Amino acid sequence: MNVLVTGGAGYIGSHAVRALLRAGHSVTVLDDLSKGHRAAVDPGAEFIEGDAGDTVLVRRELAARRIEAVLHFAASIEVAESVADPLKYYRNNFSTAIRLLQAMREAGVQRLVFSSTAAVYGHPLTTPIPESHPRQPINPYGRSKMMTEMAIEDCAQAWGLGACVLRYFNVAGASPDATIGEDHEPESHLIPRILRSLAREGTGRVQIFGTDYPTPDGTCVRDYIHVEDLADAHVLALGGIEPGAVRVFNLGSESGFSVRQVVDACRKVTRTELRIDEQPRRPGDPAVLLASSREARETLGWAPRYSELETILSHAYAWHRANPDGFKKSRS
Repeated sequence: MNVLVTGGAGYIGSHAVRALLRAGHSVTVLDDLSKGHRAAVDPGAEFIEGDAGDTVLVRRELAARRIEAVLHFAASIEVAESVADPLKYYRNNFSTAIRLLQAMREAGVQRLVFSSTAAVYGHPLTTPIPESHPRQPINPYGRSKMMTEMAIEDCAQAWGLGACVLRYFNVAGASPDATIGEDHEPESHLIPRILRSLAREGTGRVQIFGTDYPTPDGTCVRDYIHVEDLADAHVLALGGIEPGAVRVFNLGSESGFSVRQVVDACRKVTRTELRIDEQPRRPGDPAVLLASSREARETLGWAPRYSELETILSHAYAWHRANPDGFKKSRS
């Protein structure tokens, strides 16, 4: 299948590109490189530097390359930033998606896999969270993703779009061969913050945001999924699209780890002591996010290969040690 991947030079997108190529698909990456890295794009994929919200560009490339499906990753992803600058998130996430959908409709492309988030659930009423849980996001990031999901649902009703919406929980890890991994600037995610400081400086420093949550040790509890397993799920979702229907799948490990537990696991994997700096809560962070991924396992046949937290950390640490400056050399 000819597939367009928006945001395919980013962390998750670049791993998904490799998974698609392994599965025999022909892949074109569209990325403006505002956050992604050209060096992260597999040489087996075609690359276009451009904006996923440029309707004229996208429509032209969809037609010229005979694209049959789109995987849409391009988005802003920081919860705290979304609270401080909500318009950026409605513009980059919702408005861009609307323009992409318009281009798809005009080019006759009827298949979409959408990168969504557990943030659409807000404060969970039940744990683990099923896909049927009400959408009640508590920050602009989650609301921008929910609004896009709703637009996709309306397009399915209006013109037969078929889509899989994948709601991620916490993604971590790297390619086991340490050739691509996580490289955000600035970095706000817990695991890469810890491991990057070790790789770059040889010392371990970690900030913990919030120690008074209603959890066993007072820190947030999250569900971590290996980026390679997430990429595999996108390939399966592509094959699971049904015309005129929107199918929703949670993607997580179904195991919860607190921030303190993650820090302890990083100590074990790296064999390094870590200095902890306790900070107040960040705005917009729920206490617990834990997925039920039963639907993805039973319906898509998804079977994660790297479920252990220490494996996820080991792969991520190998990437950071091999690339302490990330993709910096490729940008210079």
